[in-house]
Amino acid sequence: MTATERTRTYWLEHAWLGSRVEPGVVLEEADGRITAVRTDVATPPPGAVALRGLTLPGLANAHSHAFHRALRGTVQVGSGTFWTWREVMYSVADRLTPDSYHRLARAVYAEMALAGITAVGEFHYLHHAPGGRRYDDPNAMGEALIAAADEAGIRITLLDTAYLSSGFGTPPDVHQQRFSDGTAEAWAERAALLKDRDHARIGAAVHSVRAVPARELATVAGWAERRQAPLHVHLSEQTAENDACHEAHGCTPARLLADHGVLGPRTTGVHNTHLTDDDIRLIGGSGTGTCMCPTTERDLADGIGPAPALQRAGSPLSLGSDSHAVIDLLEEARTMELHERLRTRRRGHWTAAALLRAATADGHAALGWPDAGVLEAGARADFTTLALDTVRTAGPEPRLGAETAVFAATAADVRHTVVAGRQVVRDGTHTTVPDVPSALAGAIAALSGDKDL
Repeated sequence: MTATERTRTYWLEHAWLGSRVEPGVVLEEADGRITAVRTDVATPPPGAVALRGLTLPGLANAHSHAFHRALRGTVQVGSGTFWTWREVMYSVADRLTPDSYHRLARAVYAEMALAGITAVGEFHYLHHAPGGRRYDDPNAMGEALIAAADEAGIRITLLDTAYLSSGFGTPPDVHQQRFSDGTAEAWAERAALLKDRDHARIGAAVHSVRAVPARELATVAGWAERRQAPLHVHLSEQTAENDACHEAHGCTPARLLADHGVLGPRTTGVHNTHLTDDDIRLIGGSGTGTCMCPTTERDLADGIGPAPALQRAGSPLSLGSDSHAVIDLLEEARTMELHERLRTRRRGHWTAAALLRAATADGHAALGWPDAGVLEAGARADFTTLALDTVRTAGPEPRLGAETAVFAATAADVRHTVVAGRQVVRDGTHTTVPDVPSALAGAIAALSGDKDL
């Protein structure tokens, strides 16, 4: 062991090890990775940190728009569609600066840590100042997000997003000027300035087929290919997008992406809601992942995507909280199952273990952290512990932990969150942002003033 290494030992009262719940598990950790897993240890060893409850691998939030958190509680009532909601969302985006975005994102990511989330995929397209003017640091907004994640104690994959047009053949509108680099080449040059670091990975995103002209898709895909980086894309979230794509190109968005080299094993389609059978074959056959965001999809009345068919076709499933109407990956997992029950009037489309894999290992893989999301030697030491004595979780046998986690527990039951071996949440309190509700309230209130803050 070198002089720079430091070790910790955790004793887990119960732990989900991927296929089963084991009592009395010891995790040994050094420099942020699990070095050993021992089972059947009845009592905490001397010096071990005892985590009582059910410990899971850290949860991966594979799709986030951090600034949407400012909309919670303000856009859930009244009539309208995704498109009317979008106008309200733009009004928040218009007000953000690097400083105010950092303040908001730090609080949002701290809320995620309290919910057991250890990694987030930030689908980032708010790049520039109002009117499209570049900041002195052209990645000031992205760097604000990376710093916010670091201070909140979680990993981030910054999915720097190409967003070049308002629609097929239409230039960005007044709100979208902040999003656009003008061309995919200009986007690639700016995004190339961003660098990976210990807690951060840089990935890419195509906002949607309506926001990136077909002739520019290959540039974004090629950038991700050269860097071996994750590539995400909003795909067929709305039928209006499908209709417009047919009118412009005579095909579905999935076919357009396939024809321009966007689909593939490092690519994740977000939502994948309104798909044809051929779309499903294209996505699954190429190994493209699917990130479902059930709480947002229900909040925005998007529809229910064909997740079981996509998975059967070969598309790995991950989960995201997207607009943050709710930040609770356990809710996302169970809602994916419950939505499918409503759609088919049949129960049992996934086991609890399969739903947890979507929220853990498969979510991390979609974000470029394939060595996270499992409790085994060599993996990153990222995990979270649920209390088993709350009004929601009390009663079931601990051996039914996967079922309890998915179908009973909520983010409110998280007691501890560990990232890279360090406790970020201890006994339900964030260790560096001790008053997360006040941090959220202050950051959101600052955006309601008469000037940018």
